Order: sequence, then C-alpha cells, then structure tokens
Amino acid sequence: MEKELILLDTSVLIEYFRKTDKSNSLLFTLSEKDQFKFSISSVTTFEIYLGSDKKQRKFWDDFFGMIQVLPFDIATALIAADLDAELKRKRKQIAVPDLFIAATTVQTNLKIATHNKKHFGRIASLQLI
Repeated sequence: MEKELILLDTSVLIEYFRKTDKSNSLLFTLSEKDQFKFSISSVTTFEIYLGSDKKQRKFWDDFFGMIQVLPFDIATALIAADLDAELKRKRKQIAVPDLFIAATTVQTNLKIATHNKKHFGRIASLQLI
C-alpha cells in the first residue's frame, strides 16, 4: 500500500525539534503509523530558518533534504488571495505565513498536520490531522 502524502505545518516541526523525548511529538507519532509521507511548504522553511541559529541550521538543512518541499507559486498565491478575501469577509483572518501554508495545502489537495487548529480550522477546505 502506498503511503499518503501529507503536509506538516511549522508547529509540528518546532514541537519535534524542541522535545527532548521525540517520541512525545506528533511527527514521531505520525511516523510510527508508517502510512504517511511528509511534505512541507517552502514558507515553513522560511519560518524555520528565520527562527534558527547557525548551530541549528545543520539539523534543518539535513531534515529539509529528506522531505518534499512544496513551492509557493502563482497558483498558490491566487488561492491565498481568495482564502484571505473569504476570511476577511468573516472577520477571521489568519497570519500571512499560515495563510500561505494553507494555500499550499489546498493547491496540492493534501491533509495538513498542525498544532494550530485555531487558525487552520477557519478554512473549511482544509483537512486537519
């Protein structure tokens, strides 16, 4: 059986990195199920590198080398604009990086693993893990 590709939100990676006991992280739990392949948005790489020092960068370089990084392209930008307009009408806008990650998820028709259900839950077309 082929593994399902899902997108990991930045919050999942940060939790994994910070946990001393990695087995208590969502990424570890999802990995153990052996039913998923993982991807991230290029926006997540930006967020991670923005919050990393030089010592941590080696860890992230290695990690990003083992995972599919999905681009933020013009089609994704159009989806992000539409999502933002919809959220604005409802007065439920979210942070721009989260909006871009959500748009990447919608564009690729993937499920998203996140700890930030408050923001991503506002977008009806997302399937949250």
